[in-house]
Amino acid sequence: MPTTKGLEAVVVKSTGSWYTVMTTDGHLLESRIKGKFRTKDIKTTNPIAVGDRVEIMMEPDQQTAVIVSLRDRRNYIIRKSVNLSKQAHILAANLDQALLVVTLASPPTSLGFIDRFLVTAEAYDIPAMLVFNKLDLFSEEGLEILEDYRAIYERLGYPTFEVSALEKTNVSLLLAALHEKTTLIMGHSGVGKSTLINSLIPSAQQKTANISAWSDKGKHTTTFAEMIPLEGGGYLVDTPGIREMGIVDIEPQELGHFFPEMRELMHQCRFNDCRHINEPGCAVLTALEEGLIEPSRYDSYLSIYHGNDTRA
Repeated sequence: MPTTKGLEAVVVKSTGSWYTVMTTDGHLLESRIKGKFRTKDIKTTNPIAVGDRVEIMMEPDQQTAVIVSLRDRRNYIIRKSVNLSKQAHILAANLDQALLVVTLASPPTSLGFIDRFLVTAEAYDIPAMLVFNKLDLFSEEGLEILEDYRAIYERLGYPTFEVSALEKTNVSLLLAALHEKTTLIMGHSGVGKSTLINSLIPSAQQKTANISAWSDKGKHTTTFAEMIPLEGGGYLVDTPGIREMGIVDIEPQELGHFFPEMRELMHQCRFNDCRHINEPGCAVLTALEEGLIEPSRYDSYLSIYHGNDTRA
């Protein structure tokens, strides 16, 4: 490979200090960062993310490379870090869509968590879908709750899937929706994300772990971000399981734009700067009273608006 000219590559794996990149001719190389990177004005814990397009230079007399520049991102999705710094963490870049794996038990995924995921995807203009996993564990009552959950989000235009990753139920339907697309897959630890990836991509052989009996929360089995090729074309971008989804870089006055059901009504509010909280003549509050907006969605709006946006 040439050493004097930069090579185009895509970051396919990030372990923190080292990155695996794939060049345009399919070579995989271990690379590190040269110098400091900044993404516009956003301070992030990781300047380079999986999915980034970069320029690399081979290190003299080495089989490793140095990342020397970052190409413009088509899009990216970030969340607030849960450490004391509260910096932003880029989950992935240059995505076609994002998928959230949801479970109603073992461990439960709250509606608030789902809504924060969807708001983040809306804010960064990334189409989103929900996958309800562990269908094999559902009681009749659980199936009824599942239908209620699905109805909330399908009415808003978000595709939903019911699957059992363990038994491979409806996995083929989901696979068709992923074909030839780069899809971020995320969810709480323990929702069966790794099992689902193994069902979708048998060659992936992702590590799996049982739910922790004492906490009913999953054990982290993915410790780094990685882009995994789908056998029929496309990629899944796997990320470590997360317990919190902190909202980043969304101003309170902009928030309503990222709730589709509110976005449709905002122009009908009496005041242009309506917060949709207690203002007279608010079309959103009227719709809420008339049952046209789901109360759980409005609760999520208030939680994010007031900054209580990191609870699981």
